[in-house]
Amino acid sequence: MLDANRRDDVAIRPGGGASPAGLSTALLTTTSTERPRPSVEDCFEREALPMMRKLYATAYRLTRNAADAEDLVQETYLRAFRAFASYTPDTNIRAWLFSILYHVRTDSLRKSRRSPQTIELVDDGPAVAPPQEALAGGQEDIVRALDLLPEVLRTAVVLRDIQDFSYSQMASILGVPTGTVMSRIHRGRAQLRRALTGTHSA
Repeated sequence: MLDANRRDDVAIRPGGGASPAGLSTALLTTTSTERPRPSVEDCFEREALPMMRKLYATAYRLTRNAADAEDLVQETYLRAFRAFASYTPDTNIRAWLFSILYHVRTDSLRKSRRSPQTIELVDDGPAVAPPQEALAGGQEDIVRALDLLPEVLRTAVVLRDIQDFSYSQMASILGVPTGTVMSRIHRGRAQLRRALTGTHSA
C-alpha cells in the first residue's frame, strides 16, 4: 500500500510520467481498495425496469385505456426513481412498485374528482375463482367481465389472480386490512362468476 509520507513509491520520470513499476503498484492498490459502487441509476435499471411489462398489464386493466396506462406507468417509474433511496436493494421490488402504481392511480382519480367505487360485502355464497391461466391469457369473455367490475374489485382480482400477490402483500400495496382484501376478492370473483355464467344478483 502506498505511504502518503513517501515520495519515492511512484518513480517520476524526467518527462513527468510514472515508471511502469510504480504505476502498476498504484493501480493495483486502487483497484483492490476502491472498487466503484453501482450507481443509483444502475441499481434502478437492474431491479425496477424488468417489472415494466407487469406494471403496464395491470395499469391497462385498471384504466382500460392504453394511453392512460402508459401515463400511469411513466409516473410510477418517476416516483419510484425519486424514492429509490428508501428501497432496500434485492428485496421485493415488485410489491414496492405495485404499491406506488396503486397510489399514483388513486391520486389521479382524486385529482379528477373521482374515486374508485367501493362496495360493501354481502353474502354471495362461496366465490368460485376464474382459472388463473384464463385470466392471465386474456380470454376475451373474461377480459370483458373483468372490465365491468368496480375498480376496487377489479384491482383486487388482478393483483390476486393475475399478479399472484399474497393477501398480506395486497394489504400492504392497497393500504387496507387483510380482511378488506379478502372481502374485495370474494366480491370481485362472485361478480365475475355471475357475468361469465350470465346470471345476475337479486
